[in-house]
Amino acid sequence: MSWDKTAAVSYAKSHAGAHSQSRCAEFTRKAILAGGVLLGNTNHAKDYGPMLKNAGFVPIGAYESPQAGDVIVIQPYSGGNPSGHMAIYDGSEWYSDFRQRDMWAGPGYRAAKPAYIIYRK
Repeated sequence: MSWDKTAAVSYAKSHAGAHSQSRCAEFTRKAILAGGVLLGNTNHAKDYGPMLKNAGFVPIGAYESPQAGDVIVIQPYSGGNPSGHMAIYDGSEWYSDFRQRDMWAGPGYRAAKPAYIIYRK
């Protein structure tokens, strides 16, 4: 099955809660699956980069703007969730297990600005 970013984003938007449920990787992985791509599973959001690459996603350039269907993998920061974070972009907003204010998914990420990679298929 080919990548259907519209289906992936639609799934993410329809399943996102109002607040984080600490299940960002699960929800984002399921959205990607709804778009036709099976990633496999890992316990931590921060570890999905290699799985995304194996599924044909590639990192975008540092100065490229995200597009609908892009997936971000954010590394953990000191004092934050050791699993990191993962979300999918709909073209204007980021979704994980909740609709995010921005790609950082919370004040801790926003302040620390840890390393991240945005992937595109």
